[in-house]
Amino acid sequence: MNTHPDSRDFARIRAGYDENPAKSYSLNAEAYTETEWADFERKAIFRRNWLWVCHVEKLREPGSYLTIDVAGQPVCIVRDQTGELRAFYNVCKHRAHELLKGEGQTTRIMCPYHAWTYDLTGQLRRAPETENLVDFDISEICLDQVQVEAFCGFIYVNLDPHAEALAILSGDLAKEILHWAPDVADLTFGHRLTYDIKANWKNVVDNFLECYHCPVAHKDFCTLVDMDTYKVTTHGIYSSHMADAGQSSNTAYSVANATVKTHAVWWLWPTTCLMRFPGRSSMIVMNIVPAGPDRTLETYDFYLETPEPNADELDAIRYVDDVLQAEDIGLVESVQRGMNTPAFSQGRIVHDPGGSGKSEHAVHHFHGLVLDAYARAEAG
Repeated sequence: MNTHPDSRDFARIRAGYDENPAKSYSLNAEAYTETEWADFERKAIFRRNWLWVCHVEKLREPGSYLTIDVAGQPVCIVRDQTGELRAFYNVCKHRAHELLKGEGQTTRIMCPYHAWTYDLTGQLRRAPETENLVDFDISEICLDQVQVEAFCGFIYVNLDPHAEALAILSGDLAKEILHWAPDVADLTFGHRLTYDIKANWKNVVDNFLECYHCPVAHKDFCTLVDMDTYKVTTHGIYSSHMADAGQSSNTAYSVANATVKTHAVWWLWPTTCLMRFPGRSSMIVMNIVPAGPDRTLETYDFYLETPEPNADELDAIRYVDDVLQAEDIGLVESVQRGMNTPAFSQGRIVHDPGGSGKSEHAVHHFHGLVLDAYARAEAG
């Protein structure tokens, strides 16, 4: 394939996809295996959409900041002295040096190279030894801004300056989350799990979006939730995955003291997965970060009522880490290996019009969003 996909490449990837999931094939395997598509997606998807950063608690206080990499671009996010959330490219306007590192508290943004100093609105306030420059006015120099938004207890950024607000793009998602998890903004960080997965990021998302594989591959999970009540609904740029907790004892982890009796999960395009499992009030964020055509970095952050997990939550974390994730990683890595053979190009989408968890219609919905993003980038 060429360095940049051409019309024939796009046609090959679209081939077999049908708007009716009952008639559709999955995406062509080439989109999961070729470096050129991974490079194209960085610009077509990850520099144009809202990406999860952290819980609001990390940037709640004026002067708090953190730095992140967003699709290969350095970004810093700060809470200014008036309480407004701001994000900038983490690049000095003098000689492009990195400004802030890590996370913490600050009253200013000072470049460690030549001490050019900005306030927390991004405005340049001090540039040493520039008194004799011609046509130089520090009041005209500001850091380049990046879109940032606090949404349902979490912070997201978008490198596209023209992108619509996440609160608008996401339709009724906020209403759903706040119905099932009204305390999400008050939760606190409890634990992080990290994974380095030998599979394309889309394989990780595909696997998350269907429970067709659950009775075969996740037998403990199928005792945690009532699979007969599992329903998946697609909307705009997200999908909802809902089920009641199982009615008897399960083999996953103890829910004897559970105050949350439902399994409420949301996937937000392109890579944010929010999970509220049965147990004490909590929210788990699975964040998916592409790292190449056959590599994905993933974090599981557990936000709880208290910073220290209780005994049941420690058991739940153990289950996710030792059992559920081990099962899922094995699945997606096997799929990736299969996609790298001549034996597979694409497969049929399994569709239940009733929207059960054993249907792959949410995978089909995701593939449609991928193809829409490809088309927009191709047109642009």
